[in-house]
Amino acid sequence: MLRPRGGAPARLQNLTLRDQLGVDRLGLRLLQMMAGLTGFGVSLAMLLESGLGGAPWDVLHAALADRLGLTVGTVSIAVSFVLLVLWVPLREQIGIGTVANSIWVGVSIDLGMLVLPEARSLALAVLMMAAGVVLNGISGAVYIGAQLGAGPRDGLMTGLGRVLSRPVGPVRIVLEVLVLVTGWALGGPLGVGTVVYAIALGPVIQLALPHVTMPVRAVRGREDPGPAHRSSQARP
Repeated sequence: MLRPRGGAPARLQNLTLRDQLGVDRLGLRLLQMMAGLTGFGVSLAMLLESGLGGAPWDVLHAALADRLGLTVGTVSIAVSFVLLVLWVPLREQIGIGTVANSIWVGVSIDLGMLVLPEARSLALAVLMMAAGVVLNGISGAVYIGAQLGAGPRDGLMTGLGRVLSRPVGPVRIVLEVLVLVTGWALGGPLGVGTVVYAIALGPVIQLALPHVTMPVRAVRGREDPGPAHRSSQARP
């Protein structure tokens, strides 16, 4: 359990790339980040292989993959970099985790789909779906807790929220609904798993996050990270 002394949950902070390169325990943070991203990608593969519906963005990724003759992971990587281009006018800050997220989640999805069996019974499908949602939430919290930068999709949502002067929550809902409807219209795997994911992911992340967030105790070149760098991050 990665908590500061005294038992209080560690505070999430929005570190710049320079701060991330100078943050304490960078090596351990990188290991935690990669573990979280790997679990995140594999969990998305579990949802797809369950046959009960993918995560909202993966409904779109899978639809495009079928139409273009590519893997879901390859499409996920391509979409991530398209979204990073949209970060430029939004003036979002790219971090170590942003780049790692853009590439490694897609790689992990493809590895997961290569190794995991396709569910051939309802019981196995439900088990894979439930395990995928829980693993996704925990892995997302592990990645966020490393405090090395938001993923491309979350950065887009927070950037739009800031530019439009709207709360991130409603912006996230509108954007993910648009993505989901587009993916479904293109033939993507929308199903009960998609609904369960949308409902359960947030609570799982919130339960796990206090236990895996690494506190920022020191940043080279800056004495106190300070409350001005506080941030609430969500999905990779």
